Amino acid sequence: MANIIEINDISAPELEVFTKLTEKQLRHKLEPEKGIFIAESGKVIELALAAGCEPVSFLMERKQLTGQGKNILARYDDVTVYTGDREVLAGLTGYRLTRGILCAMRRPQLPPVQQICAQASRVAVLENITDAANVGGIFRSAAALGVDAVLVMRSCCDPLCRKAVRVSMGTVFQIPWTYIENGIAPLQELGFKTAALALREQAVSIDDPKLMAEARLALIFGTEGYGLAQATIDACDYVVQIPMAHDVDSLNVAAASAVTFWQLRHQ
Repeated sequence: MANIIEINDISAPELEVFTKLTEKQLRHKLEPEKGIFIAESGKVIELALAAGCEPVSFLMERKQLTGQGKNILARYDDVTVYTGDREVLAGLTGYRLTRGILCAMRRPQLPPVQQICAQASRVAVLENITDAANVGGIFRSAAALGVDAVLVMRSCCDPLCRKAVRVSMGTVFQIPWTYIENGIAPLQELGFKTAALALREQAVSIDDPKLMAEARLALIFGTEGYGLAQATIDACDYVVQIPMAHDVDSLNVAAASAVTFWQLRHQ
């Protein structure tokens, strides 16, 4: 049976993993050295557990002990569960728990690029995307629309930050992903053609027949404000854009990724 602990002192050091996870910290602080991330809601936690993530502790509204948290806790005999009323937990975390459950988990060991790309035909690459909602949205679209893997440059928001995980609806645990070093060169060495999503005069449309016919394609997305680095664009085989109507110049990067994934899905 899980070790249930009623919260009486919100300053207890063992609760630090939850007390420090404000939205500001989630957006600006990566945690690889700690090896911990936070999953929120029963559904997302279930997906993380199914992917092999190891729970460290739970923070749970008391009513969830017999609600959506009951089946999760039944699997673990030695996990610690901190619990209290909704108002107490809001005072602890600084925000109301959206789904009534948080779980601190050990970060999974990420596979090398070569491994997750070995059989892939379509991969997404994220550069300098620091907005957690955009990262989460891209992961959700990639999983839903048949992308084989997501590769994240270190300059991006952590895909396992609380907001990105929540927006992804747990798909960050369903689609293979890892960090990529040294730009896009490793993908070109693996036989991928690379396509930069960028507004340039030489850009081809995403429905370009040659582009759509590529057997292995890496689709590269940059931050909304400045887009991809010029060096990245210059290194790509294609520069690609989505045709726009009504003089609209571009889409939100998460929306643009969904359109691109659908149009360029492997046939």
